[in-house]
Amino acid sequence: MRCFTVLGPSQSGKTELVRALAALEDGHPRSETAGHLTLTRFGFMGEDWCALDVAGGPEFARMGGAALLAADAAVLCVAPDPDEAVLAAPWLRAIEAASVPCFVFINRMDAPKGRMRDIVAALQAYTGHTVVLRQIPMREGGEIVGAIDLISERAWRYREGQPSQLIAMPKGEEDREHEARAELLEQMSDYDDALLEELIEDHEPATGALFEIARRETQHRDILPAFLGSASHRNGILRLMKALRHEVPDVSALKERLGVADAVAVGFHAQNRKHLGKCVMLRALGPGVKQGAALAGAGLGGLAELGGKAGNDHLAPGEVGVSVKSDQLNAGHIFTGKAAVAAPVWARGCPPALARVVTPVHERDEVRLSGALARLAEADPMLSLGQDEATGHALLRLQGQMHERQVLAALADDFGVEVTMRVPDPRYLETISAAVDEHYRHRKQSGGAGQFADVAITLRPAGRGEGFGFAEVVKGGAVPRNFIPAVEEGAREALDKGPLGFPVTDITVTLTDGKHHAVDSNDFAFRTAGRMALREALAKAGPVLLQPIERVEIHVPSIYSGAMVSMISSLKGQVLGFDRDPEFRGWDLFRALLPASAEEDLILALGAATQGTAWHETAFDHYEEIYGKEAERISREHAAAAA
Repeated sequence: MRCFTVLGPSQSGKTELVRALAALEDGHPRSETAGHLTLTRFGFMGEDWCALDVAGGPEFARMGGAALLAADAAVLCVAPDPDEAVLAAPWLRAIEAASVPCFVFINRMDAPKGRMRDIVAALQAYTGHTVVLRQIPMREGGEIVGAIDLISERAWRYREGQPSQLIAMPKGEEDREHEARAELLEQMSDYDDALLEELIEDHEPATGALFEIARRETQHRDILPAFLGSASHRNGILRLMKALRHEVPDVSALKERLGVADAVAVGFHAQNRKHLGKCVMLRALGPGVKQGAALAGAGLGGLAELGGKAGNDHLAPGEVGVSVKSDQLNAGHIFTGKAAVAAPVWARGCPPALARVVTPVHERDEVRLSGALARLAEADPMLSLGQDEATGHALLRLQGQMHERQVLAALADDFGVEVTMRVPDPRYLETISAAVDEHYRHRKQSGGAGQFADVAITLRPAGRGEGFGFAEVVKGGAVPRNFIPAVEEGAREALDKGPLGFPVTDITVTLTDGKHHAVDSNDFAFRTAGRMALREALAKAGPVLLQPIERVEIHVPSIYSGAMVSMISSLKGQVLGFDRDPEFRGWDLFRALLPASAEEDLILALGAATQGTAWHETAFDHYEEIYGKEAERISREHAAAAA
């Protein structure tokens, strides 16, 4: 079995293309949908095939590497519009990172919005590999009625819902075909010295030799061949499938590309199912996979075929199936008999940027939610699970809003847990703006042992990022040495909540003097005195609100880089600059500083400004002061939430 992944932007016709390919000869293709991935197994000319159709939402382009982990090749489905080529940029990036052979299918040729040359040129802006037209459209009266194959020099007329009909080359198309063919051969000769020599000597290359050169250059990723058609009308489908049959490598090339010599299988997708638990989709490598055999250090449990048919106990090399009752297996890994090796970086997707605090609707579901989230994170390497520092609740990071909806549906349908998700609050802090001397006496004499502690402290601002510092300059034993650590401990307790309602940082406390009582003084009394002294001092020292600032790196197609400046400014950020991405053609790395409170707005603004093609990474950079009405609003909202 050979396997290819079908990728492309939303509304490019990927699903219709898979259906058309599967229906060429196989009247009963088997399909299985799991989240954003649909697997379809079918037969063509006596061979088994599996198509992996990845959902077209922009965030799924950042997750496409997982499907490429099991693919011998990729089919990139695009619209016949050069202005929409940028929508394919994230998919081309994923394909290039995975080093997988790729076939471009320009779909919906019944309604083109540009010349083929312009479409190819627009796609070329986003890949370092050469995109070549293997066909040109054949027109009558301004309408596209067929395609001419540039290697075989045969003309095919489209027929509605049927394979195309071979016809004689129209006389009006001969000059255009010769020109396009010459350009194709010139591009192919850049990677084949023998072909270059033939062209220089003005020899006509043999058709069979040209097909072999095309196969080799496609498999080596020197070229990206582009084909034409319309999946909904079944036009150009057979030609694409024949190209896949002749030019897609077998599973041995995938095993070599993954780089794990003794690999037995690869786990590329997973989901939790009622009554079955974790189900991992596997593709067998090398000698194949057998039920009960060692895989990742334990025996492989049950196996099922695509479509849910149970009872399968073996996957031949290249075959795709679903493992059940094998807790040692996880998606995003390459399995040997003894171990699980993490997939390459390109298969792990972009770091999830959408943060959500997850809480159960019903308190009784707290424990169930914790277990459900752990199982989801285990099955889905594209999300991360942590804990919100402020509330202690679970913190999920996801690829985007569509991914969020999938997780919500899985929690409700597969685990029976209703939850609410909200944006986490930024971790605001506060500090002081002035030095203050404070004296506090703690005295208690009502019943039982008495308490007495007297402390004098000096509170000063510290440098940004220095945190909390404590020192003492007490002379003459006014505060015995054994009580000084208690004063520091009490001061640290006061840092939990300052006058503005937030944790306190970047201050220095110096114990300057004090008094003690031979009988009533103890650690507790001095800890209380230290805490109360600092609390009173903080209120007098000009409290200042601090907001976290993040360093943001945006991966953006170059045509949108100019829009990033105004977008960052509108979010009260600071532009640091941008550079060309050294690894991916047509992309820039745009850097900025941004308040953490604006990250949610950044996600929405970035999607709108770049049609969903850009993505970002963030890391904490520093804290900075915030004043005026904005600070008052934050403090007021925080107080209301706490109440």
